[in-house]
Amino acid sequence: MRVRPREAERESENSNWHLFHVKLKLSSHSGLDESRLSPVTKRAKPTYLALDKENQIIGYVVPIFRGSQEFATGFSDTEEKRVRDTAAYMARRDLFTSGLEMERSEQTSRKETMRESAERISLNKRIHEHGEHFKRMNEDSLMHAPNFVIKPRSHTVWENQCVRLHCTVSGWPDPRVVWYKNNVTIDPLAHPGKFKLQSSYNVHSLEINRCDFDDTAQYRVSAMNSKGELSAFASVVVKRFKGEIDDSLPAPRHGPVSEYGITFKTHIVDTFGVSFGREGETMSLGCTVIIYPHLHHYQPEVQWYRDHVLLTESKWSHMHWSGDRATLTLTHLNKEDEGLYTLRVTTKSGYETYSAYVFVRDSDAEVEGAPGAPLDVCCLDANKDYIIVSWKQPAVDGGESILGYFVDRCEVGTNHWCQCNDTPIKFARFPVTGLVEGRSYIFRVRAVNKSGMSHPSRVSEPVAAMDPADRARMRGTSAPWTGQIIVTEEEPAEGIVPGRPRELQVTEATKNYVVLSWKPPGEKGLEGVMYYVEKCVSGSDSWQRVNTEIPVRSPRFALFDLAEGKSYNFRVRCCNSAGVGEPSDPTEATTVGDKLDIPSAPSKVVPTRNTDTSVVVSWEASHDAKELVGYYIEASLVGSNVWEPCNNKPVNATRFICHGLMTEETYVLRVRAVNAAGLSQFSEESEPVKVKAAIGGGIPHGVLPEMGPGGNVGQLTEHRPRWTGKHETVQSPPDTMQKRKAQADTEARQGARATSSGLADPTESKNKGGKRGGVSWAPNLAKDLSVSGSVSDSLTDIVTAAHLDPVSAEVQDQAVKTAGEPEATQARKFSVDASANRKTARPRRESAASPTPPYGISVLECVRDAMVLAWKQPTFIGGADITGYFVDYREVIDGVPGKWHEANIKSVSERAYRVTDLKENKKYQFQVRAANMAGVGIPSLPSDTFLCEEWTIAVPGPPYDLEIREVRSDSLVLLWRAPVYQGRDPVNGFYIDIKEADAPEEAWRGVNTKATEKTFFKIKNLKEAETYVFRVRAQNKAGVGKTSEVTDPVHAVTKPGTTEIVVDVDDDGVISLNFECSDLNADSKFVWSKNYEEITDSTRMTMETKGNMSKAIFNTPGEEDIGIYSCFVTHTDGVSASYTLSEEELKKLLEISHDHKFPIIPLKSELAVELMEKGRVRFWLQAEKISANGKVDYVFNDNLLSQGEKYKMHFDKDTGVIEMIMECLNPEDEGTFTFQLQDGKAKNQSSLVLIGDVFKQLQKESEFQRKEWFRKQGPHFIEYLSYEVTPECCVVLKCKVGNMKKETVALWYKDGRELKADEHLSFAEGVLTLEIAQRGSTADTDDDQVWRAAKISKKDAGIYEVVLKDDRGKDTSTLNLTDQGFKDLMNLVFSVIANSSTPLKITSTDEGIRLYTFVNYYNDLLQVTWHYKDSAIAFSDRVKSGVVGEQLWLQITEPTEKDMGKYAIEFHDGKDGLKRTVDLSGKAFDDAFAEFQRLKAAAIAERNRARVAGGLPDVVTIQEGKALNLTCNISGDPVPEVTWLKNDREITSDEHIILKFESGKFASFTITAVNTSDSGKYSILVKNKYGTESGDFTVSVFIPEELGGKKK
Repeated sequence: MRVRPREAERESENSNWHLFHVKLKLSSHSGLDESRLSPVTKRAKPTYLALDKENQIIGYVVPIFRGSQEFATGFSDTEEKRVRDTAAYMARRDLFTSGLEMERSEQTSRKETMRESAERISLNKRIHEHGEHFKRMNEDSLMHAPNFVIKPRSHTVWENQCVRLHCTVSGWPDPRVVWYKNNVTIDPLAHPGKFKLQSSYNVHSLEINRCDFDDTAQYRVSAMNSKGELSAFASVVVKRFKGEIDDSLPAPRHGPVSEYGITFKTHIVDTFGVSFGREGETMSLGCTVIIYPHLHHYQPEVQWYRDHVLLTESKWSHMHWSGDRATLTLTHLNKEDEGLYTLRVTTKSGYETYSAYVFVRDSDAEVEGAPGAPLDVCCLDANKDYIIVSWKQPAVDGGESILGYFVDRCEVGTNHWCQCNDTPIKFARFPVTGLVEGRSYIFRVRAVNKSGMSHPSRVSEPVAAMDPADRARMRGTSAPWTGQIIVTEEEPAEGIVPGRPRELQVTEATKNYVVLSWKPPGEKGLEGVMYYVEKCVSGSDSWQRVNTEIPVRSPRFALFDLAEGKSYNFRVRCCNSAGVGEPSDPTEATTVGDKLDIPSAPSKVVPTRNTDTSVVVSWEASHDAKELVGYYIEASLVGSNVWEPCNNKPVNATRFICHGLMTEETYVLRVRAVNAAGLSQFSEESEPVKVKAAIGGGIPHGVLPEMGPGGNVGQLTEHRPRWTGKHETVQSPPDTMQKRKAQADTEARQGARATSSGLADPTESKNKGGKRGGVSWAPNLAKDLSVSGSVSDSLTDIVTAAHLDPVSAEVQDQAVKTAGEPEATQARKFSVDASANRKTARPRRESAASPTPPYGISVLECVRDAMVLAWKQPTFIGGADITGYFVDYREVIDGVPGKWHEANIKSVSERAYRVTDLKENKKYQFQVRAANMAGVGIPSLPSDTFLCEEWTIAVPGPPYDLEIREVRSDSLVLLWRAPVYQGRDPVNGFYIDIKEADAPEEAWRGVNTKATEKTFFKIKNLKEAETYVFRVRAQNKAGVGKTSEVTDPVHAVTKPGTTEIVVDVDDDGVISLNFECSDLNADSKFVWSKNYEEITDSTRMTMETKGNMSKAIFNTPGEEDIGIYSCFVTHTDGVSASYTLSEEELKKLLEISHDHKFPIIPLKSELAVELMEKGRVRFWLQAEKISANGKVDYVFNDNLLSQGEKYKMHFDKDTGVIEMIMECLNPEDEGTFTFQLQDGKAKNQSSLVLIGDVFKQLQKESEFQRKEWFRKQGPHFIEYLSYEVTPECCVVLKCKVGNMKKETVALWYKDGRELKADEHLSFAEGVLTLEIAQRGSTADTDDDQVWRAAKISKKDAGIYEVVLKDDRGKDTSTLNLTDQGFKDLMNLVFSVIANSSTPLKITSTDEGIRLYTFVNYYNDLLQVTWHYKDSAIAFSDRVKSGVVGEQLWLQITEPTEKDMGKYAIEFHDGKDGLKRTVDLSGKAFDDAFAEFQRLKAAAIAERNRARVAGGLPDVVTIQEGKALNLTCNISGDPVPEVTWLKNDREITSDEHIILKFESGKFASFTITAVNTSDSGKYSILVKNKYGTESGDFTVSVFIPEELGGKKK
C-alpha cells in the first residue's frame, strides 16, 4: 500500500524503531493542516456509486483513503498511549526529527494529490449535471416513450411454488408501471401476502406467493409516460402434481392464521365418484366438508371447477353450500358438461380439493341412426351484418358419416327458431347473415346424416348484432390511469364523397364462404358511410357487385355462392348521399376452398390397466395437425365389432382414462382427431387389454363408478351412477285410509269409556293376569307404563271390542304384551308379526277390533306455547279404517311426570297435530291413541321429553309421515310429507338415507346425491330378500335439517301374484291404465294417484272398477297428463304399482291411438315409376299387408282411370304389389298419379308428381328406349363407329354390330362417296373394321378385307359412315374426322409415334456432335421441339435439326464448352406430349468432342492428301520412233512432290524423257522418240505430308512389219 512507502528499509530496523516510525507516520497523518486544501462545495458531496455513460448505477466504489486508524496501525487506543509514554519514545522523537518532517511533507503531498483528484471528479460531475439540465430543457432531444429493455418471460410452475416476473423499462420522464392479471389491475393491498410489487432503478418485479390454480393467467405490465404507453405480456401456468407428492415441493400452508390465531383443518368426505349421465338429465355432485374447529360465523371459500376452469352460477349449473355440504347441480346435462370436476374448499389455513370425472353421453335420437348433437357452440366474430358461429363435431355419427350441419338462430326474447343455411355445411364454422342490427341472438347447431337429424345442441350465449366499436361504446372502456374513456367518431363532413377503404384483406376462406374485413376511409360524408363489395374472377377485369340491393354497414362482410376451386379478387367501395367513392385496392387472388385440412389419424394407441373398471389409453398425436380441437376415444369388446364412445367431449391431451368398462372383459381401443375441418380417420386398433386393476390401484379421476347388482359395472353404454338422473317423485299423497266424521269419533271414545267403568278392578288380576271380553293384557301394565288413571281408563277401552275373532284377539293381545317394550322393538314386532297374519286371516268388519297403539312420536315444530307432533300409523288397524287420533300431554318437572291432559276433544284424521296452550321453556311428554269404528285403542308409550321453546335454527325440521309402497325385490317407492318447520328459507329439496335394518348407525348412506324437490322417490338397486330402513332429510338454502323418524323395516321381496299397471289402447283408440289385484276383500278400494296425489278431478281421467280390475281412462290425453300414475289397493298387504308416462311414451301412445282410430294400410314402398322394355312406363307400389277384400283406385289429376289400351292395371294381393303400365308418355300425361288403397276400415294412398323437367326427362327417356327397341329389331350397331391406332401406327376404324344375317349388307362411305369392295373391308366376329395403314401400299388379296392408304395425311380427313341394311331395316353410324375430329386422330397418331421413339443418343461427325432418335414411323405433320436447358433452341447455321428416314437429329457444328448441358426432344400430341432427354456434359461431352476432333482431322487429311486425279491410261502402245506425251492432274495441299518411276526405279528428266510439273496441278511425261528400250511399267508418285498416291501405266513400243523386215 502507498501508506508505507519505505517499508523495505524499515524491515531491517529493530522492532522498537519500527513501532516508533509507524507511530510518527500516523501522527503526521492525523495532524495535516487542512486549511491548505481547497474548500469542498456542498454540491460535490462524495458519492460512492459507480455510474455508466447514461448515468445508470452499475455498482459501488470504496475509496482507498477511507480506513480506520486502528486497521492501518494494528494498535488499539490503549496500546498506542502506552507506547507514547515510554522513554524510548521521547528519546527517538528528538533523534529523528528530520525524518518526521520528511514524512509530513510526503503525507501533505499525497493529500493534495487526492484533493485535486476529488476536485476534478467534482468538476466533471457538475459538467454532467449541467448537460443533464440542458437535456431537460430541450424536451425533443431527451423525452422518449417507454421501452422494455428486458421483457417479462412466461413461467410454468407447480402449485404452491412462488414465481417472480421482472422487467427493465427505460424512458423519460420515468414511466409509471402498472401490473395487470387478465386485464384487471393487481392491487397488493386487496390480496395481502399474495402479490408483492417492487421497483428499483428501472427494474420492476411482480412476485406471486404460493401459486394456485387461480393464478394461471396472462399477466401484463404497462409502462406509460407523457410520450406514450407500452405493454409486455407473460403467462403463468400453475400445474398440480398428480402423482405422489414430492417432498421437495412446497407443502400447502397449514400454519396458524394471524387474523384469528386458529389453525383450520379441512376434510372432504362423502364424496361423489366418477359419474355417468345422459343429455337432458339432471345431475347433482356433492361432498360433505368437515372444518375443525367449527366456527358458526366462519364461511370458507367454496369453488367448483370443470377442467380447471372456475364455474359460476348460471342456468346450467347451481352451486349450494349448506354449512357442511357443498353441492353442484347440473340442471340440464349436455356434452359441454363432461369433464373433470374439482371441489376446492379454501380456508385461511390452506385449502383442500377433490376431483372426479363426469361423462355425458348422447340422449336417444329421435330417428334411429341419427348422429349425436354438436357441442360447444359459440360466436367468434359479431358485427352488424353477420355473426360467425363455430362448434365442435360430435363423437357419435349414428353409423353413417355426417353429411353436414344446420345452424339455427333465435332472437332473444322469442321462442321462434329459424334455420340459417339451406344446405348442410361440413366445416364447423359458419357466418350467419340477415340479422337485425342491435338485436341479440342465440344459436344452436344440428347434425344430419342419411338416417336423419340430431337433437339440437346447447344454445350459445346471447350475442348482439353490432360492431365491436359500437358494443364498446355502449359499455365504455376503462384504463387504470385514465378513468373512463368515451369513444366517439370524428364528426363527418357534409357533402363529401367518401374515400377509399383501407387495408382490405381476406380474414377467412372456406369452400362455403369468404370473409372480408377492412378499415373505414379517412374522409366521410355527413351520415357516415356504407359499403359495396365487388368481386371478379382472377385473370379477368370484369367486376361484379355482390350486395347490389343493400349496402354493408360494417367494415366486414361474408360472401357466399362462390365457385369452389376458382380464384377471385375482391374490392370495396364506400358510398353516402354524396355519391360512391373510388374502389379500394383489390385483394390478392383467393382460391375458394377449405384452407384447413382434416387432421391425420393418431397412431401408436397403447392401453394400460388401471382399475377394475377403467384403462389408461395413450397415443401419438396427429402429425402436422392445424387448429386441433382434440381427440375422441372409442372402445369395443373383442370380437363384438360394436364401438362405443369413451368420451363425448374432445380431450386435448394424448392420454385419457376410459371408465365404465366391464371387469375381466377384453377391449380394443381406437382414437381419432378432430378440428374444424372434420374428423380424421380412426387410428389402428390397439392391442387387446383386459380390464383388471393394475398393481398399485391405478389412477382414478376420483372415486370409481359404483357396482351394479352383479358386482360388475354395466355395459359401456348402460352404466348408471349412484344418482338416478330424472327422479320419479313429486309430492306425498294424502292418507288413503278411510276417515270417519269427528262426531262418530267422539261417540266411540265416550262409549268405550262408559263401558270400561263397569269392569272389575284391574288389581284383582295384578299378579296372574286375566282376560276381559276376549282380550288379554299384560299384568301390571299400568305400572310398567307409568301411567295415571287416565291411562288405566284408556287400557280398559279394549273391552269395548266385542266379538273378536281368534286372529284379531291374538293380534290385539300381542299389542298389549309389547306395550311395555321400547318403541323400536315394538314397531319391529308388529310390522313382522301382524303382516304374517294379514294374508291368512284378515279381520272382518263384523268382528273389528280397536287399533293397536301408534308409535314413533316426534316433534315437527316448536314455538313459544305450541308444539307440532307427528306419529306413525299403528301396525294393526283392527280390521276397519282408522277414523282419527287423540293426543294427550303432560308436563315433566324435574324428571317427574305430571297428570295427562287431553289435547284434542275431537279426533284428528291426520297423523300430525299442533298442541297449543303450552308453557314456554317447560318440558312435556305426549301419547297418542288411534280410533276406528270399533273404538279407541290403547295409548302409545309416552314420548321422549321435549322442551317447549321456539326453534330458531336456520335449517328445516324433519319430514314426517313416511310411507312405503310398490315394494319389489330390487326397488320400492318412499313417500313423505314436507317438514312443518321450514327454517330460515323455504325447503328446496330432500335427501333419502338407507341402511340395512340390522346394520349399525354408521351404516347410513345416501340414496340421492342431488336433492329432490318432490316428496316421493323411487329407490332402486336393492338386494333381494334384504331388510332395509329409511329416513329423509330436508334442506333449504341454509343447509340440511334434521332426519325424519326411521321407517319400519321393509323386506325387499316381490310377493307372489304381484302385477304391474298395463297400458292399453283399444280399437277405438282409447288409452287407459289397467291394474288387476287378486288379493281383494270387501272393503278394498282402488285409489289412483298422479305423482302420488290422489286423482279427484274427473275432467282428465275417468276411473272404472269391475271385479278385481280397475281402469283409469284418459279423456283427452295431452301434455298435461305427463307424470307418474300409481294405484294403491286399500285393505291389502300394500298392493300397489306405478307407471311413468313420459313425453316420449305419450307420443307413442297417441300415435297408436291415432292408428287405431284411423287405421292405415302400411306400405313397404311408396308409389314409384320405372321404364320397361320398349319404353313402356310402369307405376308401382307395394303394400306391406292387405287382405283379399282390398281394392285400389287409380287416379290421375283427380280423374279415375280404368283398364284399357292405354292403361294396364294389375294387383297382386299375395305380394301386395300394385302396378299400372302405360305404353308411352304423351304431353297430356303430365300431372299427378295417385293409387288409393282401401281394406275395410284401413285406408292409404300414395302419389307421384310428374311435372316440369321431371316429366320431360322421363318422357324423353321413354321415347329413346322405344326407338332403341325398334332399332334393335334389325341389324344394328352395338358399338358405334370409332377409331384406334395400332402400335404400328395404323389407323383402324371399327364398329361392333349385331343381329346380322347373310343378306345383311355393310356399306362404307367417306364424304358421301362409297368405298368400293376392291378397297377391302373386313368383317369378323361382329366387328366391322376399316384400316388406314402407315407403311405404304401392300398387295391386296380377296381374303384381306382391309383398305390401306399409303400414308395418312390431311387427305384422309372426312366424314366416315357405315350403313347396315337388309329386309328388316337399316342402321347408320357416322364418325366425323374433320377439323377437331381429325386433330384428335392425328394427336393419337403422334402419341403412338412419340411412344415408339428410342432414347436420345449422342454421336460425332467430322462437322460436330449429333443427337438423334429413331421412331417407328415419321409423319410430316408431327411437331417436335428441341430444348436446351429447358428452353427451346433457336436454330442457326451452327445448330440445325432434320429428319433422315425414321431418324430425327440435331447437329451441333463446331461444338464448344458452352454447348454442354441437358438436351431434350419434345413430341407434341395435343396433350402432355412426350420428352426424351440426354445430358451432353461431363464425360459424355468429352468423349463426343474427342471423337469429333479425330473425325475432323481425318477428314482434313483425306481432303488435302496428295492425289493423282486422272489423265493417265493404263496401257500405251506406240510405234517406235514416235513421240509420247502424257499429262495427268495432281491435287493436294500442300503441293505434293512428284516422282516418276520406270520399272519401280526413279527416272529423271533429260533430253529423251522430259518430265514437267506445272502450276502445282499438271504433271506431264514426254518421250521425244520412243524406241524399244522405252517399253516397260511407268509410275508417277505424288507425296505430301498428308499422304502418298501413285498412278501406273504401261508403255509398249512396237516396230512396224516393213521396218522389221528391213532390220532383219
